Amino acid sequence: MTTTTTTGPVGRAATPLPDSPDGPPGVVGDGTTARSRASRRWRRARLPLVIGAILVVIGLLAALPEPRTSVTPLAPDNPQPTGARAVAQILGRNGVDVEYTRRFADVLAADAAGVTVAVLGDTALGDPQIEALRELDADLVLVDAPWASSAVAGVDGSGGAPGDEPRPASCADPDARAAGEIVSPGTLSGPPGATVCFPPADGADGTGAYVVTQVDGRRVAVLASALPLTNHSLAEAGNAALALRVLGRSEHLVWYIPSWQDPWNGTTPDDESLSSTMPPWTGPLMLMLGLVGLVAAVWRGRRFGPLVVEPLPVVVRSGETTRGRGRLYRRARAHGHAAAALRAAAAARCASRLGLPRSAGATELVDAIAHAIGRDPRAVADLLYGPPPHDDPGLARLAAYLDDLESEVHRS
Repeated sequence: MTTTTTTGPVGRAATPLPDSPDGPPGVVGDGTTARSRASRRWRRARLPLVIGAILVVIGLLAALPEPRTSVTPLAPDNPQPTGARAVAQILGRNGVDVEYTRRFADVLAADAAGVTVAVLGDTALGDPQIEALRELDADLVLVDAPWASSAVAGVDGSGGAPGDEPRPASCADPDARAAGEIVSPGTLSGPPGATVCFPPADGADGTGAYVVTQVDGRRVAVLASALPLTNHSLAEAGNAALALRVLGRSEHLVWYIPSWQDPWNGTTPDDESLSSTMPPWTGPLMLMLGLVGLVAAVWRGRRFGPLVVEPLPVVVRSGETTRGRGRLYRRARAHGHAAAALRAAAAARCASRLGLPRSAGATELVDAIAHAIGRDPRAVADLLYGPPPHDDPGLARLAAYLDDLESEVHRS
């Protein structure tokens, strides 16, 4: 036999009572069941759960690693036509460690004899970087960097207009002879003793798209254009052969693309700058968090000091309070709660009439009422602690039966 926990006549926890043979199992004194309580809790918790799930998803997305591809021109992780992912992957498969960076401090950290540093573009370079490039111990490959080429290696020239005609090597450099010919725009002129390769068809003597020279014992190779390195043009003529031989001369290649966001200025080490170690979205995120904090402060700052208790301007009669509570129950269709309130009040008044203490349990109250009015204890228990009504007529009948029960108790 199953039991149901009930509420005593004066709101205290009572002893278990047998379930009514006619009522549904699991019904308690307030007219609820496990299913109804679970449904009510779900309705209350679903909005916080949805918000929590959204926050968890956002957190997981934020924790995911950054994509391994980019759209930066000439970047070794850019698979688009203007990127250089193809040549970087080929170098990696042939044992070359390609270190991609946009911070000049990383270039200085990797500088050593036997290392190749490739500088692609010099628009974002400043005087401190140019001075530091002159003092590097590593071999240099300067690609589409006319200012850096002139300042570091004395190579003059420009990128020039695109050209579709292959250019033969026409020089003794082994890398250029292995490539045979390339498709590249631009003309360069080197200093005395430099090797100039791939001259244009109508160019002057001593000009070409590729120059190799020695500066303070280091090998410096200069490409007039970055076109031979791009995914779009790598397969043309001997572009791939030249790019792989020039960039893959050592086991460690530092692929450096200068950036305007690089804070290195030649005097303050970049690794001492806190902002240099943060992702680029840190600034906007901190700004958004500050704005949220300001809005929260304004929202919650309207209340100053503790709440003050003041007397009501009017006196509300008990009858009006009771009718208002009844209307709320009716609007919410809370038949179980209304029935529980009626039963608890009736049980409290019957217990007071029969002289039972406030600690009396439900079983003791039922036995006392049944003995006083001569009814079956199970009928009294079903009336006071049975299943709740499910509609307004059932609630009205329960109120009438409870009124009759009280009348009999008072007449006993």
